[in-house]
Amino acid sequence: MTGFTIDPEIRKARTLPSEFYLSGETFEASKRSILGRSWHFAGTADEVDNLKPIELLPGVLDEQLLLTKKAGELACVSNVCTHRGKVLIDEPCRGDLIRCGYHGRRFSLDGKFLSMPEFEGVENFPGPEDDLARIPLSTWGRFAFISLDPAATLKEFIGDAVDIDEYSRARLTETREFCINAHWALYCENYLEGFHIPYVHRSLNEIVDYGTYKTETFRYSSLQTGFDDNGDVAGRYLFVFPNLMFNFYPWGISVNVVRPVSIDRTVVEFLTYVSDASKLGEGAGKDLEGVEMEDEAVVESVQKGIRSRFYDRGRYSPTREQGTHHFHRLIAEFVD
Repeated sequence: MTGFTIDPEIRKARTLPSEFYLSGETFEASKRSILGRSWHFAGTADEVDNLKPIELLPGVLDEQLLLTKKAGELACVSNVCTHRGKVLIDEPCRGDLIRCGYHGRRFSLDGKFLSMPEFEGVENFPGPEDDLARIPLSTWGRFAFISLDPAATLKEFIGDAVDIDEYSRARLTETREFCINAHWALYCENYLEGFHIPYVHRSLNEIVDYGTYKTETFRYSSLQTGFDDNGDVAGRYLFVFPNLMFNFYPWGISVNVVRPVSIDRTVVEFLTYVSDASKLGEGAGKDLEGVEMEDEAVVESVQKGIRSRFYDRGRYSPTREQGTHHFHRLIAEFVD
């Protein structure tokens, strides 16, 4: 499905058509046009000791990559041998070079071909195609990101909405996964507006002052800020298109990575980075699991509802759904 548009004027605009969420063809096209051109979260630099293999969006992009670190320098290369396609490194390990366990081809940590046994006399060898592909890698504070074919720089995707240096002491303390029976974009849309808070999140609504909740949009990201009754920030929610969420609380950061699986199944990885454990019970991040269960229930209900022959496109609240409107416009831009 291509060629659909979202009116830039939110008061005139209609939401994405239901076909976007129900079409297998559109889902496959989104892998290439949206996820293949965006930045993906790769943890923090200190989580990479020397050699760390990663599989980028299993089942979606299915790319075998390798994070390397030498003298503090972080890089990302293809984890597939250029000789016969074997995966090079299966588990995190240490080494001064990369050696294929199939036929002994060797590479430097930046992917440069070094040597290959029994290749004497091979013409025009080695060539640039014998090096491991270098994958674009960029950092935001301590966080690392990779992209197969970025539409813009990481800085353009993230913007300057949040000073990440304030959270330089945050350390990973927990990783969890949640499976949702819904399209990945529906999960993101729910995240992108505080409109539903009074109706879905009773406990969160007691913490966040709905009347002062605000949303700011940037080129490829948006920032929502919730204040408590005293006017203090209870939580800030940075969305980086198309599937990354950075939630800033008094105690640290919760990172949500939304991984599409199929048109009606999504996995969301929660990574908790704590900078001040004494504040874990404060702010809007007090009961993340409870809020998550409420969000999952409503998103799964929407997944059922959009199959109705009586629904296709909705309208936006100009005051409460700026983030969702912005998200839909980016999807239309990337898929077109």
